[in-house]
Amino acid sequence: MEKSIKSSAINYGVYLGGLLALITVLIYAININLMVNMWIGIGLLIVIVGFGIVSTAKSKSFFEGFLSFKQAFSSYFITVAIGIAISTAVSAILFNFIDPDAAEVIKEKTIEATIGFMEGFSAPPEAIAEAVEKLEGQNQYGILNLLKSLAWGLLFQSIIGLIVAAIMKKTNPDA
Repeated sequence: MEKSIKSSAINYGVYLGGLLALITVLIYAININLMVNMWIGIGLLIVIVGFGIVSTAKSKSFFEGFLSFKQAFSSYFITVAIGIAISTAVSAILFNFIDPDAAEVIKEKTIEATIGFMEGFSAPPEAIAEAVEKLEGQNQYGILNLLKSLAWGLLFQSIIGLIVAAIMKKTNPDA
């Protein structure tokens, strides 16, 4: 992989990680209830994908509009992997060392949101009770759970990255 693609993707990943960390800290400081807001989660997903696409487009510009599938995917994935990893590290520090009580507040809000969501879809009371019991038994900001979440997030982003790479790739006919 070209050094310029790698360094550009790393830079975009650091910018993304910084932005996600800033958003996490701002939400924590302003209103912790926003941590369980579905629309903020969707907005963050759009920001992550957007950074990956911009990084891939920038890499494409390095080669006058031509980019292999591998280069496109690498540019996307390096960016989002670094960004999500930084954000996960900030969450781990914030909710495990700085303010562990906030993790419990978020857990309670998550349970409330889950109950409301499931009742909205007329889920049977047994299913709601089972979901609540499962949520009560876990620490979503525990280091192991954050690492699992990071792994699933990277898997999901790699699927999006494959789609972005397929769309953004362009073979040089002269090569």
